Amino acid sequence: MNAIYILWLRELKRYFRSRSRMIGSLGQPLLFLLALGFGLGPIFQKAGQGSYFQFLGPGVICMSILFTAIFSGIQVIWDKQFGFLKETLVAPIPRLHIMLGKTLGGATIATFQGIVVFFLAVLFGFRPELTLLPLTVLYMLLVAVFFTGLGITIASLLEDINGFQIIMNFLVQPLFFLSGALFPLNNLPKAISIVTSFDPLTYGVDGIRGTLIGVSHFGLMLDFITLVVLTLCVLTIGAYFFSKIQI
Repeated sequence: MNAIYILWLRELKRYFRSRSRMIGSLGQPLLFLLALGFGLGPIFQKAGQGSYFQFLGPGVICMSILFTAIFSGIQVIWDKQFGFLKETLVAPIPRLHIMLGKTLGGATIATFQGIVVFFLAVLFGFRPELTLLPLTVLYMLLVAVFFTGLGITIASLLEDINGFQIIMNFLVQPLFFLSGALFPLNNLPKAISIVTSFDPLTYGVDGIRGTLIGVSHFGLMLDFITLVVLTLCVLTIGAYFFSKIQI
């Protein structure tokens, strides 16, 4: 367990040492929040759906967690190329602990990023319900752990950073746009509705939205159970592939 804590702490130190990374990662969420939230707000309101800014806020929070979490896998490939990962893997500790330490470190950073975006959204006019705020953080953490684990799993199979970025961009955009972060899931065409139900991020967005503004498509219990099961699955698969990394 000490190894997990040390690796978790090292990932946090890497993040907080890079101010450009901290500031730069807020650019895209703020663009979506302000440009779409205020730009499409009147149209959304005329359609009888209420405040689009309120609806969009949880989706943008989830987006910031998704991008930060899944791209943390780049660090694994970076460590491979420069030999840092080899130094860690030859240590007399189980590789499972190494994988968990890196995953928890990346997930903590992604959750922190989501919390920062949450406060920025509040600053610009987002008004959440605070009674379920601890549950909101739990959903954030589950989303962060799942996608950090997924990023590390994919990174365990690759050697090239450019290849990882191409795969991630191909994967992340559909995950985000089909998650219901930008549009309601009600009354969708059947084909799109089926696709969204297979998107793991859908349940994270739905859970966070349900706890913050009281609007949930699937129900908070189903969101929670689905995220827990998917997270355990991806951690199991990720631990297996991480153990197969050749040094």
